[in-house]
Amino acid sequence: MKIYTKKGDSGNTSLFGGQRVSKSSKRIDAYGTVDELNSILGMAASFGLSEKGAELIETVQQQLFVLGADLATPQSKEVRIERIGHSEVEFLEKAIDEMEETLEPLKNFILPGGAKAGATLHFARTVCRRAERITVECRHEEEISEVAIMYINRLSDFLFVLARYENKDAGTEEKTWIPAR
Repeated sequence: MKIYTKKGDSGNTSLFGGQRVSKSSKRIDAYGTVDELNSILGMAASFGLSEKGAELIETVQQQLFVLGADLATPQSKEVRIERIGHSEVEFLEKAIDEMEETLEPLKNFILPGGAKAGATLHFARTVCRRAERITVECRHEEEISEVAIMYINRLSDFLFVLARYENKDAGTEEKTWIPAR
């Protein structure tokens, strides 16, 4: 199988189910941003995560492929794909709760940064927020699962907490935002 098909040379691509759409459509933007996020998580993992962090990221990367397929498949299509579900949202919530038990409660905003893995996870969180905004915008025009949006929203919270967890594991102190006034 060749990696190139030449079918997208005109600026269109196929969704699961066969429908052709412009590569500039919000649906393509949504799952493309999820793909970008997945790549950033791979970069974070390459910087050496804790054992727990590495396991969590690998699971989330698997879930992001499911989310991407979900976003690439109109809800109305009779295509047999796995869709993101409540169990994935619950996985994120459980992981957040477990990590937060080991962290100091926040009293101020913190500056994104820290060790390489933690800083990259902060960056991933911002890309996740962008994916969420695009997916919500897409939902105004097309059928998008409520659970998909719920998952992306929870994922950004998860990435924030994981960044804090990894920075603590690396012995990196969080810097707080100090307003100028």
